[in-house]
Amino acid sequence: MRKKWRALDLFCGAGGAAVGLKMAGFDEVVGMDINPQPDYPFDFVQCDVIKYFPDFFPFDFIWASPPCQAYSQLTFRNKTMKETYGDLMEPTRARLEVTGLPYCIENVPLAPMRQDIVLTGAMFGMRILRRRWFECKGFFSLTPTQKQTTCEVRVISGAGFGKGPKNIRDAQEAMQIFWTDNLKSLAEAVPPKYSEYIGRAFLRSRNAI
Repeated sequence: MRKKWRALDLFCGAGGAAVGLKMAGFDEVVGMDINPQPDYPFDFVQCDVIKYFPDFFPFDFIWASPPCQAYSQLTFRNKTMKETYGDLMEPTRARLEVTGLPYCIENVPLAPMRQDIVLTGAMFGMRILRRRWFECKGFFSLTPTQKQTTCEVRVISGAGFGKGPKNIRDAQEAMQIFWTDNLKSLAEAVPPKYSEYIGRAFLRSRNAI
């Protein structure tokens, strides 16, 4: 019988990373977030991700996207904002290390993390820039080469939509996320193409695809 591959999606938001992991070949993805996520497309547990970490992990891989506001360029320029947002990177990494499982941490440039992989929308022919860093443990992947795109680029940042979009549909198409029409969720989401790329790298490392 073929092994079923399971991923845990921490700080999951509306599920951008989760959908990408499913596209990569994971059989099951379970999301966790402190806030309600009515649009999350798979099994979801509402909880404090840092405080609630079960002793037993029936998962093969963990994806974590700690809130990025503490590391955004806007926060770095604004001392008051920097004091407002907590730093969840180190607590998250510490919890992940305890599990002994392979993992990927995703965040914005300037976050206190390794740059094992750097992805942008242009690498996948998308209409967004959305440069993101990824710290990976337990598997290896190369950063893809950047593709040329003739599409109009929409700058979509974690804090909102920079130069666009024209409307919700435009944002959905730019991000390739169609199961939520919540503007905040779209602005904070991980493009599924990113997690699909990394999820495939993990599964290839396990000869699963």
